Amino acid sequence: MIDVPMLNYDNHQEWKDILLHLGLLEMDFAIHNKESAPITNDSSQADKKYHSQWIRSNRLCVYFIKTRIPRSIRGSIDHCDKVETLFKAIDDQFATSNKALASTLIMKFVGLRLSTIKGTRKHIMQVRDIAAQLKKLEINLPDTIVVHFALNTFPQHYSPLRFPITHIMTNGLSMT
Repeated sequence: MIDVPMLNYDNHQEWKDILLHLGLLEMDFAIHNKESAPITNDSSQADKKYHSQWIRSNRLCVYFIKTRIPRSIRGSIDHCDKVETLFKAIDDQFATSNKALASTLIMKFVGLRLSTIKGTRKHIMQVRDIAAQLKKLEINLPDTIVVHFALNTFPQHYSPLRFPITHIMTNGLSMT
């Protein structure tokens, strides 16, 4: 059996690899094909077979996906009986969570000061880490902004360091 992690608020993008697992299990027919029209007395055998295959695949996908979502998260996702709407509901739920996470990270970024962390290196690494996390959330901070911000969060006694680095970043390294 393929091990698919449980969905949580930290692994939404990685969790979407569940699509690969569904494909490996050959259960992804409903994901890649449109739902058929309802079966009527005039439906051909091919239409009936397609419809039956789609219904089975959809049901198995929904069941499988729901087994990888904890009840605490599943309760906040609308009831869906079609795999396409289930994935959309999950994505919508996490889009809201990503906005909250981005807001938290921005507030943390803005509130950083060197005095709150032990050591200049750790401080710079934390600034870069928050910028990288924001980038994953599609909030891109140019490197020059991150460097300027990091330098401006240093206490006043670091000012001799600020000017040369800022000058080099702005004007480039020159020998004159």
